[in-house]
Amino acid sequence: MKLTVLFFGDVDGKIGRRAVSKILPSLKKQYSPDLVMANVENLAHGKGITEKTLQELLDAGVDFCTSGNHIFKREAGLNLLEKKSVPVIRPANYPDGTIGRGYEIIEVGTKKVLVINLLGKVFIDEKDIACPFHTLNDILEEHSQTDLAGIIVDIHAEATSEKVAIGWHADGKVSAVLGTHTHIPTADAKILPQGTAYITDVGMVGAVESVLGVKKDIILNRFLNNSKESFEFPEEGLTQVNAVVVEIDSGTRKAISVKLINKQITI
Repeated sequence: MKLTVLFFGDVDGKIGRRAVSKILPSLKKQYSPDLVMANVENLAHGKGITEKTLQELLDAGVDFCTSGNHIFKREAGLNLLEKKSVPVIRPANYPDGTIGRGYEIIEVGTKKVLVINLLGKVFIDEKDIACPFHTLNDILEEHSQTDLAGIIVDIHAEATSEKVAIGWHADGKVSAVLGTHTHIPTADAKILPQGTAYITDVGMVGAVESVLGVKKDIILNRFLNNSKESFEFPEEGLTQVNAVVVEIDSGTRKAISVKLINKQITI
């Protein structure tokens, strides 16, 4: 039996949410995914989530969401992370007692899929973050006897070397290791030797005329003039949609194929 997962890279603000809503029907028709996922740490105008912005994405057809270090930046989002019924997880390697949960087993039809969120340590300015490698080991050991059809890992990290290393470490242990955070899609979507689908970074769903989703003039002014302008995100225009489709053999939990989606649509 085959399990097909469609995963969107970091969804940036209103333009990203609207792009997912617009493009998802055609992607569902083309790929028939059993599970649709997205990284939502930038969902509410670049940082965190709100009930309204998250519901917009769920109404569009996203089933489950991962995140990253920015998920804690908005007070309204913290309340959502507390609720088990809300399909959003935060990185698992935050200290014990951190609001939210870092992994979850979700029902996909009659199958069970383990989704794990991890945060890299290299170049990430977060205190008391545990080693993502050992955190992954601990979670996999905890669920070593669980009947799972697939295991999906979102490694939200800055350093490409750290993501590549996580991929090799997890090869054969999980179905897919999908990198997020840098908003730039990488050209290395592949299946590793032991059957794990891998990509260093899926990319983003955000404005094309931007710097990582932020209005380009603001970032240029910061570089050129040491400006302290707050980030603003375009709300319309040409939009980049990055996602991956991973096909998994639910019997072996190994990947069959992985494909990067790189499209542009106008919002």
